[in-house]
Parts: sequence; structure tokens; C-alpha cells
Amino acid sequence: MRVYLGSDHAGYDLKQHLIAWLDANGHEAVDCGPAVQADSYDYPVYCLRAGERVAADPGSLGVVLGGSGNGEAIAANKVKGVRCALVWSEETASLAREHNNANVISMGARMHTPDDATRFLEVFVNTPYSEAERHTRRISMLTKYENTGELPALP
Repeated sequence: MRVYLGSDHAGYDLKQHLIAWLDANGHEAVDCGPAVQADSYDYPVYCLRAGERVAADPGSLGVVLGGSGNGEAIAANKVKGVRCALVWSEETASLAREHNNANVISMGARMHTPDDATRFLEVFVNTPYSEAERHTRRISMLTKYENTGELPALP
């Protein structure tokens, strides 16, 4: 599995940890930056790049990291074709794939230990999309809105 990763300064160390785990477990980790640690980085610079790479590479996944993961998720979700979920547990990581067919996850490096974040990533990359009709229908509604701006019909 090819996994694109981007972070800000708060997520940098966790990003390096997750890259090492991905490489050690047979995945292809692609670092979208930053390349070195610094006092401050603007998360949109790197999260948007990770999202762009995922959107352009069908079948790939992505991880964006910051202090809380909130801004990073917002940034990644600005990229057309990205469905980024903020994960904080194994269950949310699993459901992001099973129900939402998320192709990017966001995590807060200040919210989780490296071991917990690694487990969330492991669950994410190993969980397939359920392909259940109701989930596919909902994702299709979001994709249509993303592409056309047309709101789904009211029931």
C-alpha cells in the first residue's frame, strides 16, 4: 500500500515514526513534508500536498498529522477526491474505511502516544471498504455535491 504523509511541526516526530512503521511493514511511505523539524510549519502546505497525491493516485491512502488533527483534516478535505476522517481510536479508524471509504486519516500527535497512533494506522490500512449499498449511496451523494454543488434531495 502506498501511503502519503504530511504534517506540521507538532506532527513531525509522529510522522517519522509512522513512516518507519509503514516501511518496516511492507508499505510504501511517501513523505510529503516537512523534511526537517522546525519550531513552526503551516499545516496546509503539507496536508494539501499529501491530499493532492492521494487524490491523484487511486488506491493509495494518506495520513495528515498535527497537534490536534483538526486543522489537518480540514485542509485535506479541501482537496477534491479526498475523504479525510479524524481518528482517535481503533474503532474510528476502522469505521473511516468500512463506512466512509476514507482515503486519508488525520491524527493529533499531542492527543495520542506513538503506539496508539501506529495501531490506528494499522487498522486503517488493513480495513477494507464494506461496499454496503447505504454507504455507497451516501458517498455518491457527497461526491456529486463535490463535483456539481448540487444538494441531495430531501426525503
